[in-house]
Amino acid sequence: MVIHLFLNLKIVARSLFILAFALVFSAIVAVIYSESVLPLIFSAGVVFLSAGLFLLLPGKKNTEESLTKKDAGFIVSVSWMLFSFFGALPYVLSGSVPSFTDAFFESVSGFTTTGASILTDIEVLPYSILFWRSLTHWIGGIGIIVLVIVILPVLNIGSYNLFTLESSVQEKIQPKIKDVGLRLLYIYLSLTFAEVVLLLAGGMNLFESICHSFGTVATGGFSPKNSSMIDYSPYIQYVVMIFMLLAGINFVIHYHILKRNFKKVKENDEFWFYLIVVFIVGMIVSFILYLKMDKGFEESFREAFFQVISIITCTGFASADYLLWPSIGWTIIFFIMFLGGSTGSTAGGIKMARHLVLFKNIKRFILLTRSPNAIVQLKLNGNVVNDENNRNILSFITIYLLVFLISSIIMVMLGSDGKTAASSVATCMAGIGPGIGTVGPVSNFFHLSVAAKLILSFLMILGRLEILTLLMLFIPGYWRK
Repeated sequence: MVIHLFLNLKIVARSLFILAFALVFSAIVAVIYSESVLPLIFSAGVVFLSAGLFLLLPGKKNTEESLTKKDAGFIVSVSWMLFSFFGALPYVLSGSVPSFTDAFFESVSGFTTTGASILTDIEVLPYSILFWRSLTHWIGGIGIIVLVIVILPVLNIGSYNLFTLESSVQEKIQPKIKDVGLRLLYIYLSLTFAEVVLLLAGGMNLFESICHSFGTVATGGFSPKNSSMIDYSPYIQYVVMIFMLLAGINFVIHYHILKRNFKKVKENDEFWFYLIVVFIVGMIVSFILYLKMDKGFEESFREAFFQVISIITCTGFASADYLLWPSIGWTIIFFIMFLGGSTGSTAGGIKMARHLVLFKNIKRFILLTRSPNAIVQLKLNGNVVNDENNRNILSFITIYLLVFLISSIIMVMLGSDGKTAASSVATCMAGIGPGIGTVGPVSNFFHLSVAAKLILSFLMILGRLEILTLLMLFIPGYWRK
């Protein structure tokens, strides 16, 4: 089946209206702080006009025909690219980021919840632009497509493909996808509000509390401060740490906890694997800092767990410059960039469920080596993982690492050193933000070449859409029956 091009563009148009509303909302912040509203209002006008033009395209306005995976992939990919393109306009029009390439990089980083930045002095930006920058995280975190799902039932279009391709949520909370979207949105809003309140209680002002909450719950990492979380109190760092951990959990788990369905939580292998990995890696790094650096145990514990949670959940906030740690410390940081949070969370990366399946495959291989005739089933969350899903998971990990390797080589060819090349690719694919080398937690991506920034921008979108969703657009057969 070929894609329904005009129908898909009409759906994209509805997601663009969400973007236009977000730009107008940011303009209110400009009014509050007596700043120019023109960059945001003009950008909103461009987006609104573009959406209107899409709606004027020929074709039926409503259809009972369900969207195919091709349609879903097209809508998701095009939406993300258009959001990133239009999201760059406020940076350019306000003069905050004169170069469109840099502005596009910042916008992609926001909507993909990566947190990599080209800004050398964040605090000189207008409040309205800083708010817009953080809001792109919040929008990207819940997922542009999840928001569109609330609108889609009006069109009588089956939309579960959209939801699964965007957010990896494979378990339905309710039969109707609209109900799923609304419940996830409720959880997302609740977490954001709760963090704002707790940050305010710790002495952070309202503007910074909102911006940091947007970045935390979305696992994005943009901060309105040059020093990220380094200069804030231990209380603030613990609050952010806890909410980063919560944001890296499958939102279906949050739903089950709210419904007091603890049996479902207990049976979720990925949830416990996620917590165990965070705890073990956090404790290892804590002892490294305690034994090899002049730090007390509480400071070592807080610094280690903050950075470990920040990297594993792909948030990217920094409470310390981990490049000043012993080499074993920042080496661990590099390797955990490949972990990722839980499926169905706002985190990026390979995801814990895939790693867990990989380990189960290794265990099964060892058992079959010892007992070739044994029947060893591979289970996840109490369910048998069939051969097709198992192959898909292992193939994804293989493709992910292959893209990482090829992209790292390209970055080296463009002039980056090995550390910078590998970590910048790893951190952009996983949606983390800071890396090592010249793109560490107290540095940025400004010094990279235009070609390097464009490649990393593509990798951010590629990683956010879990690679295959975007790559299939470049397969010739995708556009044919």
